[in-house]
Amino acid sequence: MDRIAIISDVHANITALNAVLDDIHSRGISRIFCLGDSVTKCCNPDLVIDKLRENCEVVLRGNCDESISSPNAKLKSFWSRVKIGEERANYLHNLPVMTEFYMSGRLVRLFHASPFSTSHIYNPMYSNHNTLREVIELSSPMQLFENTEFLGKTTNDPIPDVIGYGHIHTPNVFRYKNKTIFNTGSVGMPIEMANDNNLQNADNRFSTIASYIILEGTYGSKELSTFSINLVRVPFDIEKEIEYLENSDMPGKDKIIKSLRTASSN
Repeated sequence: MDRIAIISDVHANITALNAVLDDIHSRGISRIFCLGDSVTKCCNPDLVIDKLRENCEVVLRGNCDESISSPNAKLKSFWSRVKIGEERANYLHNLPVMTEFYMSGRLVRLFHASPFSTSHIYNPMYSNHNTLREVIELSSPMQLFENTEFLGKTTNDPIPDVIGYGHIHTPNVFRYKNKTIFNTGSVGMPIEMANDNNLQNADNRFSTIASYIILEGTYGSKELSTFSINLVRVPFDIEKEIEYLENSDMPGKDKIIKSLRTASSN
């Protein structure tokens, strides 16, 4: 059986990334795919990009990667853009938005957020109705399976059997109309959508930990055989990452620190 570790949304959190990579390597897994958003939020985007380039077979582009790697000169002074430098920015800008492969007879398609952009949202546990994000929210899980121009697909291309994505920072796995959907959650900024910034909630310790997915099956095979999706949660030293933030000159770090401690959306 082959195994692939699927990670996403590291968000410049080098402490969490190191913990997750240690866990992956301890399991003897060498094939690692990252679904994007390597940067912003935490303060070590340069170290994270370099570590992902060293360890990942595939790295995709996320919305935050797009926001700081655009050639638009207005973004050149953005804190994370300055931190990563032009070579890494060009690397992010040229990353693909999708990858797919067969595994145990199933066509598995991976992207950061959706088939329409790196910013559209599908969250089965939370609605953006009557919010500013309503216009980019998908109304049905079946929209995740569409072949779109954004992905470089046409209606003649095969429809995937399994979709994996990141973006929402909240891990889940479910079946719908003979299809399988999984979300990796986030390595660097875990979120529980119902959390309320309560620093005294002891149950936060179950949510403020990194997550990733392990796919297990026969890689590259179109023949139906055993296939599994495993959600893994990995604790990391949150206070160490917060120390990096406190010692940095990154703007807006107080909100990030609170989110790291509560797993709430900032």
